Formats: sequence, structure tokens, C-alpha cells
Amino acid sequence: MRKPGPTGDSATGRNAGATPSPDPGTPDPRQQPSTPDSNSRTEPAAPGTGERPLAHSADGKGPAPQRPPEPRGGLLMGRPFGVPVYVAPSWFLVAALITWVFGGQLERVLPELGAARYLVSLFFAVAFYASVLVHELAHTVAALRFKLPVRRIQLQFFGGVSEIEKEAETPGREFVLAFVGPLLSLLLAGVFYLAMQTVDPGTVPGVLLAGLMISNLIVAAFNLLPGLPLDGGRMLRAVIWKITGKPMTGTVAAAWVGRALAVSVLIGLPLLTQSGALGSDAVDNVGMDTVLDALLAAILAAIIWTGAGNSLRMARLREHLPELRARALTRRAVPVETHTPLSEALRRANSAGARALVVVDADGKPLSLVREAAIVGVPEHRRPWVAVSGLAQDLTDGMRVSADLSGEELLDALRATPATEYLVVEETGEIYGVLSAADVERAFVKAMARPS
Repeated sequence: MRKPGPTGDSATGRNAGATPSPDPGTPDPRQQPSTPDSNSRTEPAAPGTGERPLAHSADGKGPAPQRPPEPRGGLLMGRPFGVPVYVAPSWFLVAALITWVFGGQLERVLPELGAARYLVSLFFAVAFYASVLVHELAHTVAALRFKLPVRRIQLQFFGGVSEIEKEAETPGREFVLAFVGPLLSLLLAGVFYLAMQTVDPGTVPGVLLAGLMISNLIVAAFNLLPGLPLDGGRMLRAVIWKITGKPMTGTVAAAWVGRALAVSVLIGLPLLTQSGALGSDAVDNVGMDTVLDALLAAILAAIIWTGAGNSLRMARLREHLPELRARALTRRAVPVETHTPLSEALRRANSAGARALVVVDADGKPLSLVREAAIVGVPEHRRPWVAVSGLAQDLTDGMRVSADLSGEELLDALRATPATEYLVVEETGEIYGVLSAADVERAFVKAMARPS
């Protein structure tokens, strides 16, 4: 299975709150003076803009919200093709379960193994997830071939996930990207079948190869089911996208098929097991086996239903991504020199209706940004004695973003250099304002809540 990673990771903002809308009466940040000048003429913010004075922008209750660190995803196992592979803690639970179940089967097939059957079962669990990793690497290689960044691969409960940060540009690429995973699982099943022909089926190698062949067939068949978040659902999405020309239409259709599939699994899997249609004797499927079948069906159904819902939310987010524009989210800023007292800098900012401070040199060249969290941490009676330079963060190249950035390009720029504030500049190098990561997060939440 593969899924697009959270576009902003890490990305998606989780802090609720609305982003202040630009007001037509609000002065353009470019009209602010490029050099500090206490006599410069500035206009106050237009009434009703909803912007708070800089000194109280965090309500004095603590630092502004910061983006959480990117999750690692478990135990790092390696970096094939430069993509980190993690094993989630839930994998160990599944490995223990597989070892126990497969060990019980070995007791009936190869009773002479004794307790050693659990070592063989553990080897099977590791080999099975190695084949799952090959499945995910197929998605990864295809994504890298299409120049789509892959954040990580994670082996977890019930399989693996390749987190691809961007959507394919065409329905054809989307179809290929989804199909290569099940295709590799089918090829692996064929390889294990051919290997079975060279060994005695009543031996440990024969039983292991048969188990790996069957498990890869199950992985391929399950992932080809036509509902999101499975690979078959992404293939269905690509087909509908191609027919309608609308990726969102394909996503909605494939997601609802996925939800219908979840309900079918929840109801149908226990019934199939009880009827003996899956190869077991129906009279034996009572008691604890019935409970385990129902529990397995419920877990699978929950995973599919949740994944389908997440696919819908991500599609809606991507649909609204173009609305995330640096110009619309940027706070107006006033430039101040390094020795300017904080109280004077705040007076200038509040009188100009600005919500950010940029420290500049005598020629107006930006040097650093005064951190909003640092401002609210200084008591009011201390502000006349504290220079803005003591609260500022030096600008790096990654903290300068273009005012023309929007959507995924804007998010990519912010992810490349994590910070709480960024200097927004025009192509000419002129200061446009300051972009707060907290404002971007709130805009994310607002976009997610807006109906498509």
C-alpha cells in the first residue's frame, strides 16, 4: 500500500483557529519604510481587520505555537534509495502473532520440529515482511522515477506504507504508481512457486516457500481491491480521473468504494470463515476462532474505513492548497535598528498596524527577525531597557521566502528550513513582511474545514 504523505507534514497544521483575512483597507507592507525612521509616515491598521497589536499577539500566555518535530516512525532499519525505512512498534506485535499462528500450523504439518517450530515461524514472519518491504520499494522506485519525493517507508500493523509527499501529475502515472506494488507481490509469489518445485513439500523449506507464495498472493489480491486507501483504489481513482478529467471526482468515488469495502469486510469475512469457503472446516469455526475472526475483520474494516476518510481529507486539502499564498498570510512588518529599545519598536509597530519586527542595519539590509515568542516573554516594565537585537533570530538563506510562493511550493520552502518566522521578500529583495509558521498552520486547519 502506498499513500501520499501529509503535504505539510509534518505538515498539516493542527492548531485550530482562523487566519485573519487581508482587508482592502489595510496598508500594503511594501509601503512600509525600508529603513528605520521614527518620523516616517505610516497608517494604522484598518478598523475591523481583527489583527491584535504585536505586544499582545500571543495574549501574553506563552510562546507562539511551533510545529511539532517530524515523527520518526519507529526503528530505523536502513535507507534504500535514500529513503528511510522504519519498523513501527506495532510490527513486533504482528510478528509475535504470526509466529504463534504459523507455529500452530507447523505443529500439524511437521510435528517432529518440536519447540523449534517457533524459530521457523519467526523466520517466516521476517521473510513475509521482507516481501512487504519489496512491495513498498516498488512504489518508492516508481515515485522517484516520476520525481516525486518519498518521505519514508514504514512497516507496521497489517503491512507497510510508502509516504509519497506529492500526487502524480497525470492519471497514467498515478495508475502505474499504484499498480507496481501488487505487481511485485505477484512476481514474488511466482518466484516462491518456482522455488517450491525444487524442494520436497514435506520439509521446512517446502513449507516456508508455500507460505510465502500464498501470503504474497493474498497481499497482491487484497491491495488490488478497488477502494481507497488500497492500491486498487488508487488505480480506480486514476481511471475515473482519466475519464472525467477531475482528480477530486476520482478520489471521492474511490474513497466511497473503500468505505463500502470496509463494511463488506466487517460483515463478509466472518461469514466466509464460518461457511468454510476459505478452506477450513465450518464445524470447527466456533468459540475462540469465531471471536478472533470477528476481531480480525473489525481491525481490517477500521483500517480501510479510516484510510478512505484520510484520502478524502488529503484530497480536499490539496484542492485548497493554492489558497495558501505567502502574500495573503504575511504579516506587515516595520524595520528597526539593532539598538532600538523593544518598547520603542513596539510603539512603531502598533502605530503602523504591523505585527512583526525586522532588524536591519544602517542601510536597511535585513539582519534578523524579532521572535514573537521572545517579545511576550519580556515584562512590560523591562521593555525600555531591552534592545531588539537581544530577542532576534539571525536570518539564514532558508528563512527568506519569496512573496510569490503559494501552495506546495510554499510548504516545501518552509519544510526545508523549520523556523517560527520567515522574512518574505519581493523578487527585487524588498522586504514584504514576515510570515509566521503559526499563521500557516491555522490556514491549513481552515482549508481542511472548508467543504470542497
